[in-house]
Amino acid sequence: MRFFKKILGKQIDLGKQMPIYFVSSDEDYMQRAFEQARESFRYFWREVYWERHRIVPALDYAMVKICFLDVVNGEEVGEHMWIDDVEFDGETIYGTLVNEPDSVQNVKLGDQINAKIDEMSDWLFSIDGRAYGGFSVQAMRSRMQKKELKEHDKEWGLDFGDFNDILVVYEQKEHPENLIEHPMSKNTYEQVKQYIKEHPNMVTDADEFGYTQLHNEAIAGNLNLVNLLLENGADKNARTKSGKTAADFAENLGWSEIAKVLK
Repeated sequence: MRFFKKILGKQIDLGKQMPIYFVSSDEDYMQRAFEQARESFRYFWREVYWERHRIVPALDYAMVKICFLDVVNGEEVGEHMWIDDVEFDGETIYGTLVNEPDSVQNVKLGDQINAKIDEMSDWLFSIDGRAYGGFSVQAMRSRMQKKELKEHDKEWGLDFGDFNDILVVYEQKEHPENLIEHPMSKNTYEQVKQYIKEHPNMVTDADEFGYTQLHNEAIAGNLNLVNLLLENGADKNARTKSGKTAADFAENLGWSEIAKVLK
C-alpha cells in the first residue's frame, strides 16, 4: 500500500524533543484550544502523510500532545505530553513519548503510545522555523507578557506568529486553496496516474487491516487522488477490518468535499 515510496522517495523519521508544559484542563480557554486541535487534526496528518513521500524533508518538527491520566496515591493525575514518529490509521494515533513524565507513572520516556483523537490535546508541525497548529501553546502565549513571550519562543526555537491568527497549513495566507488540497496531491497526480496504469491492482488491493489506497487517501484528505482512484475502479464500499469505509473516515475527520464524492 505504500506505493508512493516507490514514486517519491524514502520514509523519514520526524520530530525532536520539545519543552513540556503543564496546564489545568478545567480552564475554559485551554479547553477551547484542545477542541480546536482535535477539529483540525486532519491538517496535521495530511502534512505528515506527504512528508513521508518527500525525497527532501520539509518538516522541522511534527508532534502530537496527548493527555495521559493515572491514579497516584489514590488521586487522579494528568499530564499533557508530546509524542513524535506519529502514525494515524483514521481512528488511532500512534507515536513515541518524548517527554519524561513528572506526575503520571504509567508511562515513561520512549514508550510506544496509542490514543484516540479525543485523548489528543494539541498538534504542531513546523516548516522553515514557522509553527503551524500548537493551539494549547498559543493559548498560553496569549497570556504572556512581551518579555516572557520572547523567552518562550526562544526556548522553542520557532516562530509562532500571531496567537490570534493560528495557521494550520503551509502558505495558508498566500495560497488559501491549500486548505482544500495539498500542493503535492496536485503535483503528483500524473505520476500516480501512470503508476496505476502500470500497477492496476493497487487500486483494489487491501492490507492486513482491510485498508485500500482509497481509505488512505481519504484519511489524508487528498481529493484529487480519491477521484483518480474512483475513476480507475476503486470500491467506495470497501470496509476495513473495523468496518469503516473511506467515506466514514472522510466524514469523521472533516474532509467534507471528499465525503461528498464517496457517498
